[in-house]
Amino acid sequence: MATSQAPTATSTWNIDPSHSHVEFAVKHLMISTVKGRFTDVEGQISIADGNPSASSVTATIKAASIDTRTDQRDEHLRSADFLEVANHPSITFKSTRITGGASEFKVTGNLTIRGVTKEITLDATNEGSIKDPWGGERIGFSAKTKFDRRDFGLTWNQAIEAGGVVVGNEVKVSIEIEAVKQA
Repeated sequence: MATSQAPTATSTWNIDPSHSHVEFAVKHLMISTVKGRFTDVEGQISIADGNPSASSVTATIKAASIDTRTDQRDEHLRSADFLEVANHPSITFKSTRITGGASEFKVTGNLTIRGVTKEITLDATNEGSIKDPWGGERIGFSAKTKFDRRDFGLTWNQAIEAGGVVVGNEVKVSIEIEAVKQA
């Protein structure tokens, strides 16, 4: 006799842009690290209770919202040498699978930067959930990953006289997300 399982309860959570951020770090001149962030991120998280593999994440970052605290560098990063925001205004992520437990897990998905899509994996942590003072429910996640910027067509660089290059190829990404449960 076949048994049927009850459907998994799924909840939808909207990323709160004012309490979420995506930060990155890249080597500069081979000796120091430049850090920056994107100030405009939005998206949704679908959580299937007790079944991480049925959960999903989609996120969109406005590429022009890049901020490294240096206007001239930010303009260069928005240019055709890097993000080419005039033709590629958004950076997107769409999960394809989630594995692991309820508190620590891996989110694998397609990251699209400058029209190039590659699979990446985020090491993620559920930071907990809470009722906010306004009666809503909130949940927090943190995640980290790294990738080679050249895989996304971000190949601009310049050799330096002492050896090496101006911009490192490895991009380290750190994400902090706070999301609000959809009614």
